[in-house]
Amino acid sequence: MAPQRAVQLSLKKPTYAVCVVGIETYLDVHSDVPKGAETFRVSGSSGVEVFTVYNTAQVTEPIDKAHWPLDAGVDVIISVDAASKALNDLKVNVSYFGQQKNSALGHSVLYLTGADISLDVDTGRTGKVKRSQGDKKTWRWGPEGYGAVLLVNCDRDSLKSRGIDLANTQLTSLDDLQDMAPMVLSCDGPDELFDSHKLVLNVPLSDSRRVGVFCARGGNSLSDYKQVLGPWHLSYEVERHPGERKISFYVEGLTFPDAHFLGLVSLSVSLVDTKTLPEVPHFTDTVTFRMAPWIMTPNTQSPLELYVCSVVDSHGSNEKFLKDMSDLASKANCKLIVCPWIENRNDRWIQDEMEFGYIEAPHKSFPVVFDSPRNRNLKYFPYKSILGPDFGYVTREIPFAGVSGLDSFGNLDVSPPVTVEGKEYPLGRILFGSSFPKSGGQQMAKVVRDFLKAQQVQAPVELYSDWLYVGHVDEFLSFVPTSDQKGFRLLLASPSACLELFQEKKEEGYGEAAQFDGLKRQAKRSINEMLEDRRLRNDNLHVQKCIDWNREVLKRELGLTERDIVDIPQLFFLKDSYAEAFFPDMVNMVVLGKYLGIPKPFGPIINGSCCLEEKVRSLLEPLGLYCIFIDDYLSYHKLLGEIHCGTNVRRKPFPFKWWHMVP
Repeated sequence: MAPQRAVQLSLKKPTYAVCVVGIETYLDVHSDVPKGAETFRVSGSSGVEVFTVYNTAQVTEPIDKAHWPLDAGVDVIISVDAASKALNDLKVNVSYFGQQKNSALGHSVLYLTGADISLDVDTGRTGKVKRSQGDKKTWRWGPEGYGAVLLVNCDRDSLKSRGIDLANTQLTSLDDLQDMAPMVLSCDGPDELFDSHKLVLNVPLSDSRRVGVFCARGGNSLSDYKQVLGPWHLSYEVERHPGERKISFYVEGLTFPDAHFLGLVSLSVSLVDTKTLPEVPHFTDTVTFRMAPWIMTPNTQSPLELYVCSVVDSHGSNEKFLKDMSDLASKANCKLIVCPWIENRNDRWIQDEMEFGYIEAPHKSFPVVFDSPRNRNLKYFPYKSILGPDFGYVTREIPFAGVSGLDSFGNLDVSPPVTVEGKEYPLGRILFGSSFPKSGGQQMAKVVRDFLKAQQVQAPVELYSDWLYVGHVDEFLSFVPTSDQKGFRLLLASPSACLELFQEKKEEGYGEAAQFDGLKRQAKRSINEMLEDRRLRNDNLHVQKCIDWNREVLKRELGLTERDIVDIPQLFFLKDSYAEAFFPDMVNMVVLGKYLGIPKPFGPIINGSCCLEEKVRSLLEPLGLYCIFIDDYLSYHKLLGEIHCGTNVRRKPFPFKWWHMVP
């Protein structure tokens, strides 16, 4: 450990100094020495450790360790191992000698007061604060890493509060303390020491708007906790009571990592000598936190809650759809939450409005809803109805340019954990769609992309989705959990697979079997007609090329092989050069564990069964999945969406701890 402070001795009068426990102090034995002195001897009272530092090539250690040469670069370092009981109760003596070793030419005396000052947080990531003598300034990733974790205090623990907890400078609920990281200031020493010294807690200006600190003064009332550091308070003179050895603080995060914030914040405490002008800090201890990132959960994580909207339109209510969702949720042992009409105002696209994720520290984890900048009729639902005790909220608003369809969160997905060329992504990788690279077309808003990238733990992959009329990645891909070693499959919509299936059925003699059979107010199309429709075929050749381009990106960026991909038969048609699903898009499904809520495709009926449904069952059920086909035709498909667009799922967090990874 490098010396922290130098103390110069005097032959004329005693010197007084404060020595912090565990901190080495350099003792200047060379500046004031008697004339003719050649050697020196140094000793310390009980509780003081004295040791010498020298170059062994130049200095031979004295036999009795009593007479060290003054001209050979021998340095003296002292430290104390405990706080003093009284002021100046520790002592160091230095005697100087000439050629006569038995008669000292002069003496210097140093009186020390030991102070135990330390700022400690959960650097070991155990969920509890432990005293640390190691490096508290540095934050390290990985299973052998260290450094404290800070949660963004983005929930609302008090139902009486109007806003998010982080906006409050006063505590509104004692439960809110559980969302904060504990921090302990050790401040042991004689009370008289603190008559001439003070402890000052500091936050750098750059971090002050990103972190808040509350001081705990005992008791169980809200008034016993006050905010001492934050956007309006850069320093705080600690109020130490007589005899007090430890003071507790609670630290809250105020903002997530983003484009101009890497996620690291620091706090420090200084022991300041008030007798000098200007006041001089004797010692400073600094701790560093990393803000916990917002983490998305993929379809492979178990479902906890299924959200869906109750709406009424020209076709009536979606009551039957809600019943189907209730049955599906019951099979998956998942809670169903229905957003009533009064809160959604007929905006049924709840997947587009928000995305569920979570934040986690060693001591606490809670879900956080990410509210999209889409801001249609569901705009207030995440903030008013989901934000609450231990349920956080975050959003990003687009400051200038208008919102595009790519900013809806049907255009946001995340893969299961993958390994790509030896690099592990234990929390998966985020996926979102944009225009074709370098085409200058639409992109997801920069504020959203910056936010996703800045979380670091789910490195985003940009796909090409702007070929779709709505433009969302959930229109051509999905992930499903499987019971085999791989653990998941990527499902891709496949016009080629659909045309191949129809050709096969035609050759089997079922060419007159019709698509949309049984649907009212929808023209039937026989297999023969669809196969002979040159425009439909050309449209799907174009769509297949777009999907194949994404297929290669996904294989490369997620480390997938063809065995990891399942092609789901699906046709599209072009409208103003953009693709829409020709029949309900089966990839746009809701995944609740092994139960899949799939849009009913109303495919050709052959031997009493829909050939499209039978094909999908044959592909997925051997993987341990259950395919449940649900009619969403009028309430969703005809409005350019499907089941996934009209539902949202909160899932269990990953068991893997994000701080164990190396981004």
